[in-house]
Amino acid sequence: MLSGRDVVFVDGVRTPFGRAGDKGMYAQTRADDMVVRLLREILRRNPSLPPERIDEVAIAATTQEGDQGLTLGRSAGMLAGLPQSVPGFAIDRMCAGAMTAVTTTASGIAAGAYDAVLAGGVEHMGRHPLGANFAPNPRFVADRVVDGDALVMGRTAENIHDRYPHLTRERADAFAAASQAKLAAAYERGDVQPDLVPMATRHSQRGWGLATADEPPRPGTTVEQLAGLKTPFRPHGRVTAGNAAGLNDGATLCLLASGETAAELGLPVAMRLAGFAFAGVDPAVMGIGPVPATEKLLAKTGLSIDDIGLFELNEAFAVQVLAFTDHFGIDDDDERVNPWGGAIAVGHPLASSGVRLMTQLARQFAQRPDVRYGLTAMCVGLGQGGAVLWENPHFNGGTETGTETKEVAA
Repeated sequence: MLSGRDVVFVDGVRTPFGRAGDKGMYAQTRADDMVVRLLREILRRNPSLPPERIDEVAIAATTQEGDQGLTLGRSAGMLAGLPQSVPGFAIDRMCAGAMTAVTTTASGIAAGAYDAVLAGGVEHMGRHPLGANFAPNPRFVADRVVDGDALVMGRTAENIHDRYPHLTRERADAFAAASQAKLAAAYERGDVQPDLVPMATRHSQRGWGLATADEPPRPGTTVEQLAGLKTPFRPHGRVTAGNAAGLNDGATLCLLASGETAAELGLPVAMRLAGFAFAGVDPAVMGIGPVPATEKLLAKTGLSIDDIGLFELNEAFAVQVLAFTDHFGIDDDDERVNPWGGAIAVGHPLASSGVRLMTQLARQFAQRPDVRYGLTAMCVGLGQGGAVLWENPHFNGGTETGTETKEVAA
């Protein structure tokens, strides 16, 4: 779909994700310091990239205030010691912030404006809860621009259950328990740890520490345990703290480059960008956003859903993922979907999550040369969805489902 130069995903890193709030491991850690740590680490991991060759630093945050404000891409770049010649900016598309940082800067690479960029996101929900200091225009509801539920994400998930009653709470709980189990297995195999960047922490009760693993996972979670949880968004509802992502803190970052620049500097190629699309939907059911975004993307690239060998779908709510898989005729337990678990287990620090999906997919590509195409997709508040298509440079020409050698339309 993209015209112009090839865009490649070189490397991705993230902090371990923490639980938001006073008891979380990042309670006294600044959001911008998380980004600084990742900037330094990705340069350390890629020593053949001269810092002055970085053309842009794009960092997303949903709540851009305090230590998540001040044009994060520029301010964090300066704090990380990048040359003053390296520009940067902040970006916001709520949960798809980091995803949009990638697609925006990737477009610049394809157009020839950039050679190498750093893109990612951060969210410290303990310091900056979603909606903090947010004053929605009263006309949103008064003029019926949106339903009142559109401003409460959990209610939008309940609305999806209403719209598709066959997507039951039992199915959502089963999906959530499987997410926890898959993440635990991935940790056991050592699949997750290579891209986790240890983060120094300080806590009023625990003192100084080092965050080396994600804090939110609850390995061993059972469907029976989930069935006993309350439904905070609606009496006798279906959305619970167990089948939805929690409130989390964390940051992500990736290095993108043109194919020519990667070859020139000897940078590894983990993925190639094949296309992306964003789409809008009724905000009251914002979780279905990835469906039209993916349909739009497939139409542009000439592929079908069967050409996708791996899916990394953000698990803001289990029902949101189930709405996607149900629409495309994919089984709830299809092994192509979030094989290492997802946000229900690992956490969802809003604007940072898009690059976690990409980094995880890149790792899976290296293990799966039989898969040619992978999709990262997520829903976005106020009724949007985003989908990004990636091609596996390790593809060996296999012909199993999801690996056909069909070319992407230019």
